[in-house]
Amino acid sequence: MVKAKSNYVCQNCGASYGKWSGRCDNCGEWNTLVEQLVDMGKSAVSRASSSGKALLVQHISDIKTDDKSARISTGVGDLDLVLGGGILPGAVILVAGQPGIGKSTLLLQVTAYVARTRAVLYASGEESASQVKLRADRLGADAAKQLDFASSTSADDIAATIRSGAYDVAVVDSIQTLSLDDIASAPGTVSQITNSSNVLIRAAKESGTAVILVGHVTKEGSIAGPKVLEHLVDVVLQFEGDRYGGFKVVRAVKNRFGSTNEAAIFEMYEEGLRLVENPSAALLAERQEADGSVVLATLEGNRPLLVEIQALVHPTSFGYPKRTSSGFDPNRLNVLIAVLERRTKLKLSDKDIYINVVGGLKLNDRAADLAICMAIASAAAGRKIDDDIVVFGEVGLGGEIRSAAAVDRRIGEAKKLGFKKAIAPNGPAKDRFITPVKDLRMALIDYLK
Repeated sequence: MVKAKSNYVCQNCGASYGKWSGRCDNCGEWNTLVEQLVDMGKSAVSRASSSGKALLVQHISDIKTDDKSARISTGVGDLDLVLGGGILPGAVILVAGQPGIGKSTLLLQVTAYVARTRAVLYASGEESASQVKLRADRLGADAAKQLDFASSTSADDIAATIRSGAYDVAVVDSIQTLSLDDIASAPGTVSQITNSSNVLIRAAKESGTAVILVGHVTKEGSIAGPKVLEHLVDVVLQFEGDRYGGFKVVRAVKNRFGSTNEAAIFEMYEEGLRLVENPSAALLAERQEADGSVVLATLEGNRPLLVEIQALVHPTSFGYPKRTSSGFDPNRLNVLIAVLERRTKLKLSDKDIYINVVGGLKLNDRAADLAICMAIASAAAGRKIDDDIVVFGEVGLGGEIRSAAAVDRRIGEAKKLGFKKAIAPNGPAKDRFITPVKDLRMALIDYLK
């Protein structure tokens, strides 16, 4: 009897090896190789070479569209913008985020709104019917007319239900719990995630049903499973923020049907997630007049936002100073501290430095550099910056202040909230609201009182 041949597949990147090792040579992850049996029959390449058929092609101008391509509103205006105008029929959307951040809550709210006028299926492999019913009662989703629920971990059964064409939208929570009957590996492995996703995507394209998949994330914050999962789907939404409080941000990492520059900002309440209409005012509502506090005019996607940057500088008790940041890249923080020491007279080599972005937001804007530097200098010197000033601008290694994107939107948001001046580089169109600064030293000398 011929012995079944097996190989070892990395659960992170999908690379295959003939023997087991502790570390994957392709992606560098440890303990991710899992044994899988190899089909010893005729190869797929040789089968395809003899069984393929010529395609029926048509000119691009002859392709007709129908009314079914109209987008479906989620009931949340900002979330529609993130999706590119709403949910497109036949699209496959992946929603990923930390456990407990509110993925299932948001999707149940969205499906409850959509189910007022369209047929919706909510399939859960993680929770029982009674658990979902408790959440639906709390969110008021139990009153939705056309919302059906199914508890299943079989990708075959869920795909068959989608393929029937009875539903306009289907939510699968989550893709890591599904499995195919023909694959022997456990749910959550590379083979199960890849093949289950392919089955659901085919069902969505055949029936025109929009499918929303919930995905898990790793401890590093990236989407769990093979990278091919993100390539297969049409839209990837990242759910970010502090799971215990503060604002929660939904942004598109990938979008075949719209922009990836939009963002929706939510706040969690007992009755579910609620859209924050004026996040700038909410973030600055509890601001206190103190040294180390600077207001940054930043962008969250295309939306201008004012956020408070707090800095604390304290003499270190150890031989090596500690630098900690919450909501800002710690590597970038070390670069800015080095620029401050080299280009100004501040001595920070014996100081512990702590940076906090109020509201639990994570800044990816390079124009936050100047605000971070001024907050550190303010805390180190014990001097304040006037309350009616906002700050933004990128800081170069020479201490120069470089231009920022969307200057008009930043200063427009600042004017709305009553700020009188902006410390920033010169924009394309000179505005009296902006007091231009050329380098970091000039900014600290002129505005730290």
